[in-house]
Amino acid sequence: MLIRVQKEAFDFSAEVENFTQKQRGMGAIVTFSGIVRDTPDGDLKYMEIEHYPGMTQAALTDFAQTALDRWSLGDALVIHRYGSLKPNDMIMMVATAARHRVAGFEAAEYLMDYLKSRAPFWKKEVKQDGAIWVEAKDHDETALNRW
Repeated sequence: MLIRVQKEAFDFSAEVENFTQKQRGMGAIVTFSGIVRDTPDGDLKYMEIEHYPGMTQAALTDFAQTALDRWSLGDALVIHRYGSLKPNDMIMMVATAARHRVAGFEAAEYLMDYLKSRAPFWKKEVKQDGAIWVEAKDHDETALNRW
């Protein structure tokens, strides 16, 4: 299991290749990448993401360990960035390695749902006309109910 919280950009393809090469006996590698989405008006200058390092690392590690245990994964990778990110910048990625695809997909979805709703990151959208903190969305909270 590898959990990284970092300011620097990462190479998705290289991360997937490295993760995949370490797996033995797995039949599925599932990946997801999240990018900074522009606002509907197209006026997002950047998103500022803040976090408390120790708290964030511990929470992400807990989420990943739960996924490893619940779905008997071979491995999991979570990378999440912080700092100032522009529209279309890669913000995070998840990879899971499982013996079978269903477990890989479910574990990846679980991780994405928990990263979206429970990871201790605070996001502020900085637009042309000011800045607003991003609030939790009901549908993100609802997604947690399936787990």
